[in-house]
Amino acid sequence: MSSETLDPEAPATLVIVGAGPRGTGLIERIAANAPELYAGSGLDIHLVDPHPPGAGRIWRAAQSPLLWMNSHAEDVTMFTDESVEMAGPVRPGPTLHEWAGIDGRTFADRQLQGSYLRWVHEQAVAALPPEITVHHHPGRALRVSGPRSGRQQVWLEGRDQPLPADLVVLAHGHLDAELDDEQRELAAYATEHGLVHLPPDFTADSDLSALPAGEPVLVRGFGLAFVDLMVLLTEGRGGRYEGDTYVPSGREPVLYVGSRRGVPYHSKIGYDWTGERPPLPRFLGPAEIDELLARPEGFDFRRDVWPLVEKELGFAHYHRLFTVHAERTAIAWTDFEEKYEAASEGAEREALVASAVPDPRDRLDLAALDRPLDGVAYGSFAEFQEGLRGYVEDDLSRRHDAAHSTDLAVFLGLLSVYGQLVRLGDIGSWWHGFFSYLASGPPGPRLRQLLALSRAGVLKFVGADMAVHARDGVFRASSATVPGFSVEARALVEARLPEPTLRRALDPLLRELHADGAGETPDGLLRVDRADGRVLDRAGLPHPRRFALGPHTDGRTPGAFTRPRTGGPAFRQNDATARAALVFLRDLGADAVG
Repeated sequence: MSSETLDPEAPATLVIVGAGPRGTGLIERIAANAPELYAGSGLDIHLVDPHPPGAGRIWRAAQSPLLWMNSHAEDVTMFTDESVEMAGPVRPGPTLHEWAGIDGRTFADRQLQGSYLRWVHEQAVAALPPEITVHHHPGRALRVSGPRSGRQQVWLEGRDQPLPADLVVLAHGHLDAELDDEQRELAAYATEHGLVHLPPDFTADSDLSALPAGEPVLVRGFGLAFVDLMVLLTEGRGGRYEGDTYVPSGREPVLYVGSRRGVPYHSKIGYDWTGERPPLPRFLGPAEIDELLARPEGFDFRRDVWPLVEKELGFAHYHRLFTVHAERTAIAWTDFEEKYEAASEGAEREALVASAVPDPRDRLDLAALDRPLDGVAYGSFAEFQEGLRGYVEDDLSRRHDAAHSTDLAVFLGLLSVYGQLVRLGDIGSWWHGFFSYLASGPPGPRLRQLLALSRAGVLKFVGADMAVHARDGVFRASSATVPGFSVEARALVEARLPEPTLRRALDPLLRELHADGAGETPDGLLRVDRADGRVLDRAGLPHPRRFALGPHTDGRTPGAFTRPRTGGPAFRQNDATARAALVFLRDLGADAVG
């Protein structure tokens, strides 16, 4: 790098690694806050990402148009509103459906979402003061070096000299990862025996050509990565739907799918909210989070946090039931609310609900929702296929019937809870999986396609706690859901995203960061300061010049964008990081002048 670039009188520099939705959201917040915090000072922002700014990797144009978002277009926004608790100003903007001029209930394809994100990026850059300039570097960042008290250097692939940076923000998004021990053994077995093993990956990046037509393929994972796989191996190979019937092309493999739960994620809800919203948070709000964080001995999620989550979600559920569907309750809401607040967890609350809500189907049972196949065994494989189709049909019916609007109230409760739990840092992976299973499932039409594929014999269900063994030159899968049944195949697909851990990340920058002493949680996430996203070292000290946002941190949120008017914790984090960065860079410039 030339000496002019390193001149202390040159504009301050901010390097953002990752130009997808999170990096774009950060620029939007920089533009919103700069008039207050950084007026008149020069700043160069360098975006480092091999993919186009805005869309990034996940939403890039170069992927199949068959792949959809799993949210209604009206529920997707990149703009803040009055519900976001932040220090910076609200800068409203259009939702995806408003911007694209499409029906709000549409499940847009990812290419359209990518176009929206590119437009948001362009608008954010255009809103920056003229003294702030953005540069895009279409490559990968390999490492960050530099002293805590001085300028950083960001080393890029294919460049001999680094980018100098007064501050660095790591906004990587979803990461690739090394195989874990089990996957490594399965991959080695596949190589030895001429089998196919596809490890966890973003499905649009997987090479599915190795999965032959007509042959059985074991699929482990029943969430959104599976839905993408299902689409690409059916419609993506020329199949088509005629109403509720799937017409195969003959090029499809036969998918045998199972998972820990053995059932697909719950369908997206297919009706709109009406009437009063439950007053959330009620039992898990800022005061409760403050109390948990203040405990010198720390806290345990299952013992100390989950009971508050259960009570909060129950409150959302029963508030809706009693205030909108009162004919299905036995006492007045005011009486129930008072007793519910006073009731301790467990038997006392269950007894109250049993006396006040006559129909068990109107009661919230989170354990049964989480593991619907626990203790269930079918007499034959064919019976299980019919039984699980019935389960999916019931879920679709319920999720599209406003008579069960308590489900939508629980969804709002889940969003409220997630917004609070972000402050606790890494609470383990179980909560994130539970949230996704209940609140971030596939569009209803995708589950109707799943049913059609099942009836056509292209998709078959294995069951809960699906076990996969490699022996006798093949992969074999079984589940206690169908005792005595097993299926063998020469291909196995791990239909899920890689775990975003520092130690196993393939991203060289994060690996170097870990080796350099960055703090990590027991689950391997990068530790960051809850206030502004600064990277913490292993002693818990924040790095003054390095920030991180996204799923690889213990401040991870449900997504980089969210539903309007739901508080958007990612927006709150983006605002806090943008303000902290601007204040630091402003003060740095003032010190240099002084």
